[in-house]
Amino acid sequence: MSLKNKIQQSAKNIFNDLVSVRRHLHQNPELSFQEFHTAEYLASFLEKENIPFKKGIAKTGIVALIKGTKPSSPFSSGEGAGGEAKVVALRADMDALPILETNKIEYKSKNDGVMHACGHDVHMTSLLGAAKILNQLKNEFEGTVKLIFQPSEEKSPGGASVMIKEGVLENPKVQSIIGQHVYPQLEAGKVGMRAGNYMASADEIYITVKGKGGHASAPHLLVDPIVIASHIIIALQEVVSRNADPFTPSVLSFGKIIGNGANNVIPDEVKIDGTFRTYDEKWRIRALELVKKKTIEIAKSMSGEAEVFLPAGYPFLKNDEQLTQRAFSYAQQYLGNENVVELPMRMSSEDFSFYTHHVPGCFYRLGTGNASKGITSNIHTSTFNIDESALEIGAGLMAWMAVNELSA
Repeated sequence: MSLKNKIQQSAKNIFNDLVSVRRHLHQNPELSFQEFHTAEYLASFLEKENIPFKKGIAKTGIVALIKGTKPSSPFSSGEGAGGEAKVVALRADMDALPILETNKIEYKSKNDGVMHACGHDVHMTSLLGAAKILNQLKNEFEGTVKLIFQPSEEKSPGGASVMIKEGVLENPKVQSIIGQHVYPQLEAGKVGMRAGNYMASADEIYITVKGKGGHASAPHLLVDPIVIASHIIIALQEVVSRNADPFTPSVLSFGKIIGNGANNVIPDEVKIDGTFRTYDEKWRIRALELVKKKTIEIAKSMSGEAEVFLPAGYPFLKNDEQLTQRAFSYAQQYLGNENVVELPMRMSSEDFSFYTHHVPGCFYRLGTGNASKGITSNIHTSTFNIDESALEIGAGLMAWMAVNELSA
């Protein structure tokens, strides 16, 4: 039996276990950097499988290693630079979202107001399944697979950036990294990828406009922060329309304005929250500088003042061209050409991007939708769910990609 068939058979054999794992994780979601019970559950699974691991990285993260035991030779292709064993990392994120689940399912979230609405329960389950498969078949490959269970993908500064600072890509040094994400727009049984630029950077913008409030009947005695905020929002659209290279995708959006006045009360201040996204790191820095500069100048010109807070966000996500081309081929071998599709660029973001600025990375999409079963809700919604048949592919394909990449 070929290695591919062995992996596929192993994934099929553990499918019921994967469903149980996913449902447990779905019922017990935890918010960013609070994934303590989740980490204990993952650790108990790895311990049961006799897979060595280390806990407490970036607070709740876990890193495990599976070393292939296939005899190597001086001509082995499973070696990295300098002749040391090659290391491929597989990553899954752990945190859930502050969403009240409205699904009518037996494994509905037990934690009111917290839900795995972005599929991180699926990501963890797939990686645990891949770990089990790889550990069973470790005499079939050489090199090392590093398993990264990462906290806080959903909340800045992003668990990936913290794990990298704490050395997750070192000891042993990672040569490449692969991650997957649920994609309800694709039917279960399919996966999608894109080489090169794939997801945008994401920066949060917090503006406080300060004026002088009072009775709305006497605006001449006041400094109206609502009017100032309105001018700022309109003027900042020119940051993109009149400063960005037309060939560089850029989005500047504001989704929250709070004035807390009344129909006859002008408040003392207005808060504005927004986001900026693009694919160019130099332009990203300049655009945020322009946002700050214009905001402060406009407020001052209208006798008010403004404070601008721009916490460090996520960089753009670039899938390594060669690695992604190989991954595309691995997926075609595993699923058939017709079940692997090329995806368009998107302006959403992911903190997997941090890894791709350190080592070659490939972030791909796992189809989880099933229109015939009514499983069509998008991520980050209270009705998000998956066709659980995708778990078998999620686990098996990650294992297949890892062993192929070790010998690439």
